[in-house]
Amino acid sequence: MPIYEYVCKACDHELEALQKLSAEPLKDCPKCEEPELVKKISAAGFRLKGTGWYETDFKSGAKKNVVSDSKPSPSPAAPTATTTS
Repeated sequence: MPIYEYVCKACDHELEALQKLSAEPLKDCPKCEEPELVKKISAAGFRLKGTGWYETDFKSGAKKNVVSDSKPSPSPAAPTATTTS
């Protein structure tokens, strides 16, 4: 469940609430009890990285690539079998 941040327009009280995605937004401020709560816009506290995720969303300059530019070295060749007669 995501954590949403709210601020009251009446008294400037700020709070966080753990809510389901399908839950209705909170409206009543727990401090002043006025129906003036609004959701704040904030960034997620985690980062999705790895194959399939867009790595450059919040990056600039040299930090663009999370995965190293160097390619893995090929594995050593298997020894060849020699037959003696």
